[in-house]
Amino acid sequence: MRYPGTIPVTVDKSHITVLGEKLYAESIELLRELVNNAFDADATEVRVEVSAERIAVADDGAGMDYKGLIQYFNIGSPGKRLENRSPRFHRVRIGQFGIGKFSSLTIAQRFEVLTRRGKFAARVVFDKAAWEADRETWSLPLEVLDPEARATDGTTVTLTGLSRSFDPAEVEQRLVTGTPLRAEHFRVLLNDHPVTPRSLTGARLPVLEGSPFGPVHGEIVIVPASAADAKDVGIEIRVKGVMVRRELFGLEVAAGKDATRVRGEINADFLPVTSDRSGFILDSAEYLAFREVMKRVTHEVARVLAKTSAVRETRRSGKAVKEVLQRIHTALARNPEFSPFGPIPYGEKQPGAGGAAAVSGRGTGEGQQPTGEIPPPGEKKPEKPPKPSKPRKRNPLLKRLTPDAVVKRMRFGKMAVTCVIDHFGAQGPEVFSEENAVYLNADHPLFERESDHPRSFTMLVARLFAQEIALMQNPRNPRKAFELQSKILREAFREEPRPTA
Repeated sequence: MRYPGTIPVTVDKSHITVLGEKLYAESIELLRELVNNAFDADATEVRVEVSAERIAVADDGAGMDYKGLIQYFNIGSPGKRLENRSPRFHRVRIGQFGIGKFSSLTIAQRFEVLTRRGKFAARVVFDKAAWEADRETWSLPLEVLDPEARATDGTTVTLTGLSRSFDPAEVEQRLVTGTPLRAEHFRVLLNDHPVTPRSLTGARLPVLEGSPFGPVHGEIVIVPASAADAKDVGIEIRVKGVMVRRELFGLEVAAGKDATRVRGEINADFLPVTSDRSGFILDSAEYLAFREVMKRVTHEVARVLAKTSAVRETRRSGKAVKEVLQRIHTALARNPEFSPFGPIPYGEKQPGAGGAAAVSGRGTGEGQQPTGEIPPPGEKKPEKPPKPSKPRKRNPLLKRLTPDAVVKRMRFGKMAVTCVIDHFGAQGPEVFSEENAVYLNADHPLFERESDHPRSFTMLVARLFAQEIALMQNPRNPRKAFELQSKILREAFREEPRPTA
């Protein structure tokens, strides 16, 4: 028996539907794919309709003629790779493999393609059950239509026989991340409402880096701490305007919890992607070069994060210290026996607690009249004898402070008291005082733990500050000092009775 010199390669028809069903990890990706096909076809507007019965994606792009339809249903067609820019807007085409349309089979029993290009219009229907039933036929029914069957050039893909429903909010989110909404002359509408790219507020870091394979560009945004959460954390890596994946590039280790503030997008069109566009070819030279670029970028992001975090901590600490100084001032004024500084006038108006600002002002005061007789016209007022100079209480010399130190000062009677929050190391004391300056250690584990909780953090600062005030009053009797600390805190946080009507 003679055997032929070749072996035919055959594929079972059911594999086409299996390919479509397994193409994407999530079936919602097919909507992103259909919109991106419209972008590649130079569409300026894409209308997506989502309901329980059907999904339709209609565009005003170039449409397809007979030859274009043949290429459209050619599995693995290299057309977009050979002609990687669109003819009208010269867009870098997103599609590469020519198999995205079969992802429709993930959720639909039937998809219909209605297209028009110039004087050619046609409809092609892919019915899943009919396709698998007729094992001998490898073609789809083509219905040539009158050009008026569609008002303008373009393509409409309609899916029916849906096996699941889609939440429009979920669809919108996927379109925001998975389609090039920032491209010129391109917009997408979902159920007649425009889909707009996400806008972020915060510190913006523009990125423009070179690599052997092309530019890496975009923008990284460090959002305010109040807007940070675990949702959508990371930098979007986009290829041809479409997000492929989101990463932190090690910032979760370098920046800790502050990494939740990192957002933004980086574009690297040269990166090779997997067929389902969910990842990259990790061992490719392009991806390895990209990772080297991102090392430099994220190093700068980590530096800015540390700086903004320090500013935020300084503001939060300063606010807590200011409240504590005011409360304890009031407590000592109400209870002079608690004060190591002597009597403090009750109701004394205090200037705002600040850094190196003066702690008291000079002047006659509101409603106070100058003393002395008024001289007759033409005569000079007799000069008053100079007042004997009083020894002035010098402010304490503070320890050498770090740039992030918080320094707040307030006058307690005749003495200025300073509260300092600075870095003295994790093994350093939690709190200590020198003369009338109280130092709190920002590196102490308890201090770091409570700093994220404003109310308990304020109570911690109050406890430590009151402790040092009490020790100033009773330096030789710690037990009495701690009893006094408890009394000061009770008075400091005592709520004033509300006036009755």
